[in-house]
Amino acid sequence: MQARTVKIAMTTLLLTGSAAALAETQCTDTASDEWISQADMKERIREMGYEIKEFKVTDGNCYEIYGWDEQKRRVEIYFNPVDASIVKQEVED
Repeated sequence: MQARTVKIAMTTLLLTGSAAALAETQCTDTASDEWISQADMKERIREMGYEIKEFKVTDGNCYEIYGWDEQKRRVEIYFNPVDASIVKQEVED
């Protein structure tokens, strides 16, 4: 009986992890050769008032930054690489 409970618990954990991976923020299906260049995007983000600590491309086809806003709050922001719109934003108070 205990082995069955462990097996059910492990299956639940695996399925939950898979669902979380599938829930990653998606920004675009547009081919990457049509995206704003990373250098241009970094410049646009700075012009928006953000200081960039880390800039990366996600598996969900987003430009993601970690950094600070104009009020020096920590931010994590996902940008659409085609039009530079903010898709998801988290601000630490």
